[in-house]
Amino acid sequence: MPAPLIWLGAGIAALYAGDKIAKVNAVSRERVHYFPGEGKELVKPVNGAIVCCGIYGVFEHTGIWIDGNIVELKGNGLIRGISPSRFMADRSGEYISILCDLNTNPLISAEAENNAINKLFTYSDYHVISNNCHRFVYHCVTGTNKTITSFSELNHHLFHYFQCPLSWQGLQ
Repeated sequence: MPAPLIWLGAGIAALYAGDKIAKVNAVSRERVHYFPGEGKELVKPVNGAIVCCGIYGVFEHTGIWIDGNIVELKGNGLIRGISPSRFMADRSGEYISILCDLNTNPLISAEAENNAINKLFTYSDYHVISNNCHRFVYHCVTGTNKTITSFSELNHHLFHYFQCPLSWQGLQ
């Protein structure tokens, strides 16, 4: 008899989680017009632009575009510049997206490029939740340290920083 109760509990938990995810997605849609993979435009990157790629259809990895390369916080804590193909290597993403406004202009801050360059070849105490690539990107863009745990949270803060709806478009 305990097995049916376990399945019932799992079903209720799944419904609850699905409802929470649907509510988060509805709020996110007010801030993000196109999520990665949804935008149909191809945009030429500019230095300081925010880019991302998918990881196994569940997560996103973010970095800063600089001179044809992407500055990223790697999982071992190294901040490095890598090629776009290396950025996508060992990840499931088939494309790189670039953060734009609704007119497909890349959203950049004046300090993103310099902050990313100044961090090259340094180490950060990487942690998948509290000190990840999204926190690194936000720090490059704003110059401030803020705990950012997810791509959704990064979009929330970037929406407020740039004061406009976000649109993730394909990289040209």
